[in-house]
Order: sequence, then structure tokens, then C-alpha cells
Amino acid sequence: MASGASAQRFHVLVVEDDPSTAAGTVRGLRGAGFEVDLATDGREAMRRIAVEPYDLVVLDLMLPEASGFDVLEKVRHRAACPIIALTARTALPDRLRAFELGAADYLAKPFWMEELIARIRLRLHVGGEAPRRIVRWASVALDLDARTVQVGGRPAALTPTEFALLTFLVERRGRAVSRNVLAEHALASLASLDGETGARTVDSHVARVRKKLGAGGAAIATVWGIGYRFETEEDA
Repeated sequence: MASGASAQRFHVLVVEDDPSTAAGTVRGLRGAGFEVDLATDGREAMRRIAVEPYDLVVLDLMLPEASGFDVLEKVRHRAACPIIALTARTALPDRLRAFELGAADYLAKPFWMEELIARIRLRLHVGGEAPRRIVRWASVALDLDARTVQVGGRPAALTPTEFALLTFLVERRGRAVSRNVLAEHALASLASLDGETGARTVDSHVARVRKKLGAGGAAIATVWGIGYRFETEEDA
């Protein structure tokens, strides 16, 4: 098992409304070396996931404001990180629904903290030899696991929204993605926008990403009348 120091760089969000369980989980994960944030309801969780590049989310399914199932459904296309459902709802239909909505793992309450930590380490490949998911084109290196972008060997200052947009397109390499889909699933801040307003805002974000990527920005091709597609010379 990896030491606490090696896990320190991983940022975990715990979503739990029960004060006792929340406090114990946060304390246990911090003791294991993880950086931990806490959200106590579903809406707060969605807001945090939209703006913070978490490495993993521990999600209770029974939450106020918005259920864990609602959170899974809303963020599954935005969050590149694994989500572990942690809940007293252990019936098979609940388990299957959680997996269908994108949960990477499922742990029933009550649980052993040691088991939760072990599952988190497994998902994050702590101490393992899993290769990093790095996409390279032109002078750009996009690290999907570390959630970083370098251009010409130097960090590119993409905002969380710009990074989400770029990742969404890269993960759908070669496929046309409409502006509406980008606004709904990649750009959380545009969730309330639609029609021409939403399309213009997506276009503005794409223009900024292209500029920050330099020559590599040409890989984001415009699909007239639809939206955008990520493709490199190798795809042509």
C-alpha cells in the first residue's frame, strides 16, 4: 500500500449529509494522506464538481436538495474522475442504477474505513503501475489523470470550464459534438443557457481554448451548423 505522502496529491470530494459519518470519513481520508473537501447536499456537490478537478468522489445516494442518483446523472459527462457510491441503499436495483449512471464502485453502509481507503487507492492506482492517460498532438500534452495541459512544455492556464470542454471533445475524438451537448454536459456554467445565447457562449469558450493551445488549437475543428470535433493530422 502506498504511503500517505504519495497519496497527498490526490484530491477527494466526500458528499455526505450525516454529520457523524461525514466527520469520520473526512478524518479517515485525511489521515490516509488525501486532500479532502466535504459537500453536505446534492446541489453543493454538483457545484463543487463543476469547478474543481477532483481525482475521486465518494458519494452518498441519500442526500437533501438533490439525491446521489441526481448527482450521478448530472455530472457523469462532466466529471472525468471515478465516483464511489457509499450508501445504506443496498438493494440490487439501487446498485444497478448507480452503475448505469456512471458509478465506478459501490460500498454499503456501515463500512470499514480501511476498506474505503483500499477501494480509493485501487481506483486511483496508488502504488500501482497503471499508465497515465496522456494525449499528445502538435506541441500539446493533455494529461487526463493529472488534469493538466502543457503547450511547448509549459503549463497552459486553462480554466476549469475550458479544461472540461477540451477533455469532453478529446474523449470523443473524431466525433462531431453539438453546441447544445457541449453546453449541457461539458460546461456546467452554461446549464441554464439555451438557443443562440448558449451557442455563442460555447463558441467564445472554444475560441479561448484554441488561442491557449497555440498551433494545437487547430485540432478543434468547426463542424458548420452543428458544433465542433477534435481531430489531429493522424486522424485525417
